Amino acid sequence: MALFSRRHALGLGIGALSAAGLRVAPAAADNGTEMHGMSVFGDLKYPADYQQFDYVNPKAPKGGVFSLIPSTRAYNQSFYTFSSFNAFILKGEGAKGMEMTFDSLMARAADEPDAMYGLAAKSVSISSDKLTYRFTMRPEARFRDGSKLTAQDVAFSLNILKEKGHPLIVVQLRDFVKAEASDDATVIVTFRPNRARDVPLYVAGLPIFSKAFYATRQFEESTLEVPLGSGPYKVGKFEANRYVEYNRVKDWWAADLPVNRGSYNFDTVRYEFYRDRDVAFEGFTGKNYLFREEFTARVWATRYDFPAIKDGRVKRETLPDETPSGGQGWFINTRLDKFKDPRVREALVYAFDFEWTNKTIMYDAYARSVSPFQNSDMVANGLPSPEELKLLEPFRGQVPDEVFGPPFIPPVSDGSGQDRALLRKATQLLDEAGCVVRDGKRRLPNGEPLTIEFLLDEPTFQPHHASFIKNLKPLGIDASIRQIDAVQYRARVEAFDFEVTTERISMSATPGDSLRPYFSSQAAATKGSYNLAGVSNPAIDALVEKAIAAETRADLTFACRALDRVFRAGRYWVPQWYSNKHRVAYWDQFAHPEKLAKYSQGVGAPDNWWFDAAKAAKLEQAK
Repeated sequence: MALFSRRHALGLGIGALSAAGLRVAPAAADNGTEMHGMSVFGDLKYPADYQQFDYVNPKAPKGGVFSLIPSTRAYNQSFYTFSSFNAFILKGEGAKGMEMTFDSLMARAADEPDAMYGLAAKSVSISSDKLTYRFTMRPEARFRDGSKLTAQDVAFSLNILKEKGHPLIVVQLRDFVKAEASDDATVIVTFRPNRARDVPLYVAGLPIFSKAFYATRQFEESTLEVPLGSGPYKVGKFEANRYVEYNRVKDWWAADLPVNRGSYNFDTVRYEFYRDRDVAFEGFTGKNYLFREEFTARVWATRYDFPAIKDGRVKRETLPDETPSGGQGWFINTRLDKFKDPRVREALVYAFDFEWTNKTIMYDAYARSVSPFQNSDMVANGLPSPEELKLLEPFRGQVPDEVFGPPFIPPVSDGSGQDRALLRKATQLLDEAGCVVRDGKRRLPNGEPLTIEFLLDEPTFQPHHASFIKNLKPLGIDASIRQIDAVQYRARVEAFDFEVTTERISMSATPGDSLRPYFSSQAAATKGSYNLAGVSNPAIDALVEKAIAAETRADLTFACRALDRVFRAGRYWVPQWYSNKHRVAYWDQFAHPEKLAKYSQGVGAPDNWWFDAAKAAKLEQAK
């Protein structure tokens, strides 16, 4: 799972820009000094007179087309379809790319873990108690129709999102009280005492809507009417459920701001939507779209041998991914009685043979996930440190004893595909949970058969499920796959109407309030949240709040490690796998910065790539 461009900090996980210990830099919090940006745990990298971010090419040419299929989503978006241009509510399937049509108060620097710089707002000043933020708007800010973008629009946008936005937005805005425009140039944003640290950053990255546009329209309705935006792109040609094009606004008011220089270089960005991944791959080989990030190791290893690869018209690159990988796995719906006992859930962990799956299906391209904080220093290891123990001790007797020892790590199999020792352990766990075999069927304590339905929205994962299901059979568990279309799948998952499904938890480099939608009891009861497993644990709730309240990066790290220990002890999921690399392929008419920004979403495409006319001409001649 992943989300909107990190430059705008619109999504969760893939960076809803969770932050900790928020302060302006340098030392502006106490006196309310006007600053050009906000940072976390230290100074801003870029001074007030910076000209562009270090990771962009400020001389990148403008032009060309960049086309792709969605590889991230946020809020009501789908990977496979769209039916609405309102991407910030629960209804409908929002079009991927709509985030590019709106400006926000501030935008992220992708080479810093948690810093934002002025976009529609030229500066911010913060009260000494850090509960009031005063943003000063740029007088030149404009909507696409030429009307002025003012503090009134900002106040309307933030307040309407808190009232009628997607539930995930509402959860993130819990500690946001209100936004008021004292005049057209000044918006005053107020937060609750003891607020989550990252809420101001999240607010600063939300889209700004036109108050006048929505004076005659219902914000909460799904619609294909194109909203009035102010961003670098506007909606062009589209066909619902099939494709949507975004055309660069050539007179965009913010094009030459330092925060944007060298970015948004393509004249057209086009998203193609496919209901089937195999069909989508064939679409790429036929040049129906031009850029593809490959997430399936089998496809990367076996299918990139088509003619355009062999003759060099399509390039392949493997680029490093230094961001937290989050955690991907089968999430078990603990709201259901059959999955209430953690021993039942742990038995499922022992039944999955990762080593065989990785070797046989995924060409040894992945490492095993163990934590939702994978690929970061927030993963718990070994015995708890004194700092972690201090956080965990209040819950001794309320959480499993293993929390105070080495954290749970999924077992390593013999790679046979059906490790008898691990299946014996799974059998033992099920028996201890009162799930015994009678008449050849594994039965719950109430006598009902223990069955499992895996919910899918496309066929790529079927081989991985098949090997898992094969191992459940000797345990007496009847398991099956139900594959449904993307719209039904999203509706069922948002309503928690599933037994087991695959999802990915995405984490920022500095998680804060975005932990709540994944782990909190409130999110477990909030339809549309990312807490698919139904995690509702007082210790986890408390540790989430400790992480949010951490005053230093070290304190945040210790709190996340403690949270990791309790989560892993709950056996809420069957961890799958992760990679610390991006595998990309593209028709050779693009260029990109030599070095990726460490915290950029994906590979910085399309935001920081550009069209290479010479390469495109050569590609045309090679037809």
